[in-house]
Amino acid sequence: MVAQTGSHILLVEDDIDLAEWIADYLTARDFKVTTCHRGDEAVELIGSLNPDIVLLDGMLPGMDGLDVCKTVRATFTNPIIMITARDEEIDEVLGLEMGADDYITKPVRARVLLARIRGLLRREDKSRSEDKAKQQLVDELASNGVLKFNGLVISEPARSVILDGESIKVSSNEFDVLWFLANKAGQVVSRKELVSHFRGFDYDGFDRSIDLRISRLRKKLKDDSSEPFRIKTIWGKGYLFANDVW
Repeated sequence: MVAQTGSHILLVEDDIDLAEWIADYLTARDFKVTTCHRGDEAVELIGSLNPDIVLLDGMLPGMDGLDVCKTVRATFTNPIIMITARDEEIDEVLGLEMGADDYITKPVRARVLLARIRGLLRREDKSRSEDKAKQQLVDELASNGVLKFNGLVISEPARSVILDGESIKVSSNEFDVLWFLANKAGQVVSRKELVSHFRGFDYDGFDRSIDLRISRLRKKLKDDSSEPFRIKTIWGKGYLFANDVW
């Protein structure tokens, strides 16, 4: 690892000479670069380091780059740029479908790579700023006991829910779950956290009471039961209350 200020890049490339050249080029531009040469090692490093961006070669020993991308995408939300010697449209499509944010073919052109990296990092910075501003607004409103998401208004003092001007009847238990999720709008809330908060014990994988409350809430809030977009299910993680679809 080269200690530099600035964004942290994980470079996954089995061509040692190319990896050194890219690392030197980016380090000279104030990036912090960690390099590894195997796909299976990359999965572990992405999980432990949570780099700001990953440069991921398509063909790697240990695990193919596409499989690395698919494996980490469930938990890693920062940008991934695929880098490969294969210049075929199907490879680009596969990379993007596996969760890559961009795709560059070899030979790598330094200025193009730098431009792609900076562009993705700017996009991430903007997204984080917007999320922070939204969360600040939610926190401010919540302190007054009222949450507003366009057409949805949730009042804790009145324990009321209004959607598009229509009062929605919810049970006390349903309101509590909705208020809890809405206070964490835009964040994934695990079943474990929900069960622990409302039921007072650790989630054992069998308790379905929270899932039933959320199912009833979806129906009342005009969510799509087959593909929920307002109270989303994040498979393997929990639930996410979307803050921009009301």
